[in-house]
Amino acid sequence: MRTKPRCIPCLLNRVLYEAEISTREEKKRGEVLRAALEVIHKEYTGEENSTRLATKVHRAVYEALNDKDPYKELKKEATRVALSLLPKVGGIVKNSSDRIEASALISIVGNSLDFGIAGSVQSPDLFAKNFLTLYREGLGYSDLPRVKNLLKKRGSVLYFADNCGEIVFDTLLCKEIKRFNPNIRLTLVVRGEPILNDATRKDLEGLGFEKVVDEIMDTGCFAIGVDFECAGKELKEELKRANLIICKGMANYEAFSDTSYKPVAYFLRTKCRSIAESMNLPVNINAIKL
Repeated sequence: MRTKPRCIPCLLNRVLYEAEISTREEKKRGEVLRAALEVIHKEYTGEENSTRLATKVHRAVYEALNDKDPYKELKKEATRVALSLLPKVGGIVKNSSDRIEASALISIVGNSLDFGIAGSVQSPDLFAKNFLTLYREGLGYSDLPRVKNLLKKRGSVLYFADNCGEIVFDTLLCKEIKRFNPNIRLTLVVRGEPILNDATRKDLEGLGFEKVVDEIMDTGCFAIGVDFECAGKELKEELKRANLIICKGMANYEAFSDTSYKPVAYFLRTKCRSIAESMNLPVNINAIKL
């Protein structure tokens, strides 16, 4: 997806948010914003992929903050809250007539647990309070029947994860995918380094994914979504032969929408007007789009 003019103030709001959670020094926060503005002034043309620009901005911000993981404590809290909800949402899946749909919707609702951007739930505790409301909205757009047809085939499925907290609910969907078709080889892909509140290998500790999926890989570097240039050889090969690529969240959509990889199923909440427009979907719905 290309960077739109309205993406710039949104990006700067995110920068200010992470500066505020990383430092109390107003002077330092100002330095961070200047660092971000310098990158935007140099790199923004409106033709670049939005994740590539955002990655360059956040790299400069992390360096200015001297903080490799400003969201560290928020990620832990998001995971704690999600784990506290797991028994309840697990019951929803177990009692559902369509366990794939229920677990997919729960994982998409988890995508609303984000920080520093419009359309997201801004605190883990608020997410817990609003979970059932978001779940009852259902799927505002669904290509799930077509996704299920692809899941019936023997072969490889890549599952690109997104945020911490959300990743807890991804365990449910991954379990149901394997239950739906035990012959699928399911690979979970997380971020290569800490960036925003996205999940890395370290953030998976204690969640039991090694018992759910066949393999865990990462994107290979510091990047919003996926930087395909720095992705490892093994991941690139898996992308070419996958029967289905499942992408959670907006950043993965932004990255994959400019590639020729197919078939890609996007599981996300359309929190952003620019992304919703790019996908030809309304804003603030739970969506599965193939």
